[in-house]
Amino acid sequence: MKALRDVILVHGLWVPAAVMAPLAARLSAAGFRCHLFSYFGRARPLHAHAERLARFARDIGPAHFVGHSLGGLVLLESLQRHRDVQAGRAVLLGTPVRGNFAGRRLARLGWGKWFLGATQPLWTEGRAAHWMRPEPLGVIAGTLPLGLGRLFGALPGANDGVVRLEETEVEGMRERVVLRVGHSAMLLSARVAAQVVVFLRHARFTHSA
Repeated sequence: MKALRDVILVHGLWVPAAVMAPLAARLSAAGFRCHLFSYFGRARPLHAHAERLARFARDIGPAHFVGHSLGGLVLLESLQRHRDVQAGRAVLLGTPVRGNFAGRRLARLGWGKWFLGATQPLWTEGRAAHWMRPEPLGVIAGTLPLGLGRLFGALPGANDGVVRLEETEVEGMRERVVLRVGHSAMLLSARVAAQVVVFLRHARFTHSA
């Protein structure tokens, strides 16, 4: 495959696209050309964001994709629905593809439902966690339990403070690497950025990192 320089980064819920800037800076230093996709997560359903991302990607041309948290679900939905979008490799960072224990707990609260907005079904029910495209998909999961998901109590099992390890597994993914890092801290982590770079270049992770 011809080496791609363009990378589209998709942020998570409740935050602006600017939160992806530290990761984008590290990818840029490694020779990639980064594009930040912005969306208002809780206001519209997943398919609406996926449609916008597909249009955004077509304007850029062939590119790699990196999505954090809910952004990974937007990425998955867009690439699975729109097979004409030309993708290189894709990486998910702390993405709850199989639903989310913390989200279900939050949704039981009246204000929590409002806070989750149109994203509620994604956190409470999950998505069909199957990767059907031929391009390599990599998953990075964290096991440092520091995140907003612990505000209402501990999360069972290994987790990054928001997403449990078992919630990140995608059938058909090329590889998954597990790092001792928290959910939001993934975007600031040099180790996470290094793993993303390796996967975008070689379709594999470095498990000794």
